[in-house]
Amino acid sequence: MTILVTGASGFVGSAVLRSLVEKGLKVRALVRPASERKNLEGVDAEVVTGDLTEPETLVPALEGCDGLFHVAADYRLWTRDPAPMFAANVDGTRNILLAAQRAGVKRMVYTSSVGTLGIDPGGAPGDEETPVSFDDMIGPYKKSKFLAEAEVRRLIAEESLPVVIVNPSMPVGPRDIKPTPTGRMLVEAALGRMPAYVDTGLNVVHVDDVAAGHLLAYEKGEVGERYILGGDDMELGRILDEIARLRGRAGPRFRIPHGLVLPLAYGAEAWTRLSGGEAPFVTVDGVRMARKKMYFSSDKARRRLGYASRPARQALADAIDWFGRNGYLGAKSLPGGAGEVT
Repeated sequence: MTILVTGASGFVGSAVLRSLVEKGLKVRALVRPASERKNLEGVDAEVVTGDLTEPETLVPALEGCDGLFHVAADYRLWTRDPAPMFAANVDGTRNILLAAQRAGVKRMVYTSSVGTLGIDPGGAPGDEETPVSFDDMIGPYKKSKFLAEAEVRRLIAEESLPVVIVNPSMPVGPRDIKPTPTGRMLVEAALGRMPAYVDTGLNVVHVDDVAAGHLLAYEKGEVGERYILGGDDMELGRILDEIARLRGRAGPRFRIPHGLVLPLAYGAEAWTRLSGGEAPFVTVDGVRMARKKMYFSSDKARRRLGYASRPARQALADAIDWFGRNGYLGAKSLPGGAGEVT
């Protein structure tokens, strides 16, 4: 049995790839021609090139495959031009799933995001059924993933595609090479560059637990259903305190109102557009999203799939350890950009 993994050179994709290989399965890794391949080093997998926005390149990649894990996504919280993001996340998802159908793939797992789910107005953790609409989506990334998941559901209903949907929360851990926006936050905090924070909360999960959840969804998930793959709900201040503890320093002491941060975000974005620099660390969409605590429940995945996650403190420790061992915490600037396009 051969399984194709898209986005296999990226953060979550490489974790899924390694989990499949460790299980003894024959795995094929789809990467773009220009993708960084460090995460593929030492992994016993066939590497094929292709582009989600070029359907003709996907046919040979899927030839002879029995399963598909579509993990690839353009994950950025800020972009000058959102069109390529929508092309990769929405059109690319349609392209790969239809190509898999033509290739006779029998089982597919699509990696969505908790960003497509609703947030309970009363503060309770959201789940797979919490009401949500497109108008609730903030920023091009969430909007593109919302539309992509809607397209997956349409294809399941109209084309009988055998797809199971998973919605990871905030993965952290090793091999976040870009790093992702989440990883960039951890690096900045570990370097002591976040003296203050806003009042928000996130659901933190180890990337390897997310990968294990993908395999469980492939083996046990019900077609058309979605499963949250999360960990522990944590206030941002607590996350930053934990990172500071891991680095042997005091955590940030100041909590700043969202209203004071928003003008800074507008200024940072304006300067980035004028200067042509990389994505700003503080973005308008990021501040807007932070107004609500993004807490989620993985109870459905635990009950139906047997999913489990280790403590968030361990996930953060593994992430900081990896960043430290790979030179991210000793450099003056971050390697690469502030996003992941795999």
